[in-house]
Amino acid sequence: MPPIDRRQFIKTAALLGASAAAGLSAPLAAAPARKPSILFIMADDLGYADLSIYGRREYQTPVLDQLARDGLMMTHAYASSSVCSPTRTALITGRYQYRLRVGLEEPLGGPGFGLPPEHPTIASQLRQAGYHTSLVGKWHLGGAPDYGPLKSGYDRFFGFYPGGIDYFAHKALHGKVKPWGDELPGDGLHDQDQPVEVDGYLTDVFGDRAIADIRDFAATDKPFFLSLHFSAPHWPWEGPNDIRRSRDLTTILDTDGGSLEIYAEMVKSLDANVGRVLAELDRLGLAEDTIVVFTSDNGGERFSDMWPFTGAKTELLEGGIRVPGIVRWPRAIKPGRTSEQVIASMDWMPTLLAAAGGEPHPDYPLDGENLLDVITGQAAARERTLFWRYKAHEQAAVRKGRWKYLKLKEKEGLFDVVADPRERANLAQREPARFAELKELWAAWNAEMLPYPEESYSHDGKHLFMDRY
Repeated sequence: MPPIDRRQFIKTAALLGASAAAGLSAPLAAAPARKPSILFIMADDLGYADLSIYGRREYQTPVLDQLARDGLMMTHAYASSSVCSPTRTALITGRYQYRLRVGLEEPLGGPGFGLPPEHPTIASQLRQAGYHTSLVGKWHLGGAPDYGPLKSGYDRFFGFYPGGIDYFAHKALHGKVKPWGDELPGDGLHDQDQPVEVDGYLTDVFGDRAIADIRDFAATDKPFFLSLHFSAPHWPWEGPNDIRRSRDLTTILDTDGGSLEIYAEMVKSLDANVGRVLAELDRLGLAEDTIVVFTSDNGGERFSDMWPFTGAKTELLEGGIRVPGIVRWPRAIKPGRTSEQVIASMDWMPTLLAAAGGEPHPDYPLDGENLLDVITGQAAARERTLFWRYKAHEQAAVRKGRWKYLKLKEKEGLFDVVADPRERANLAQREPARFAELKELWAAWNAEMLPYPEESYSHDGKHLFMDRY
């Protein structure tokens, strides 16, 4: 990375009030007049070790591996929930999802609930700070006409509202619905607020649209915030060459088909499409000052690799909530760095707002923390205390420093997840005071959150590895 021009720092010092207020050190605070663009890429149900740089052995992900080498690779990044829509609630609001009714749906499984349009979001606050805003891909925070990206701070939306759609038919997956059968209103692809039909493999379609948006934004004098929320590698298990399989499906079930080979093709397609989007940033001369974040909404599913962790999606074991976390920003992040900073989905909002010179809404205090100084190497990693809960099987978790309290139904434990990432050595009896402290912290935190209503939807937890705890 070329040396930073200190004369430019002095020249732009008058622009640094917001950054200084965020607690940034002088070298980082001295940003150029043009604010950085932001490309936030989220995979769906990608396990911690599903990228080859994180440990996958069956296939390679060269683009995302290189992205990590070109920036910061985080080894203690967490999803704010072990399932998709609650994590997306925390991500977009910067707050614990349990403060909102929509965040109590684990995941959002029916009509009637969604992200309130009046609630400020990362998109609305960045738009207020002068950004173009666009969401390409999965929304899953409430359906039209009452909810949607266009009501929550995004200028543009191309994608789908529900939890998943077929990769070729581009229609929703609801139990026994045939994806190539009758149209379901609101459940297919939308361009802005209008249903649209597009041919192609869904991951490619989203890559195409992201490139088109970046080209449009590059022709203006404003930075952009692009949320590129791929559906891959969420089921149904269909690779880029599986259109015949898609057409032959008579029902869509979350246990239908799949294989390690199909899963590999899905992730490799994800990797390739990220590469296409990054190549467009390079071609347009935008890569140097675009923040690129890559992560997942929760831990992986049955074909994922979560090593060295146990657990999976819907579980508060590390495998259900520990996810890849990669950040590249050539102007401010030196390449080849790794970090053990604990970070959760809700932290991205304050962190990216600080980078953009934006401000959170004063009436909606954030639970997430601005970690920009750590990400850019201006400060050492600092201790965090994070909380989780999950209705199915009465799960609870606290991570404080290297210690984690975990409850699965009637079973409780205390684990040093740095020394024991597989959560096998229960130290509750050896460390009774620490065990009691974390348990009490969780109870006090939980008392501040909304209670689960009786009618809330929660995954039945059929993947829970109770026999392995």
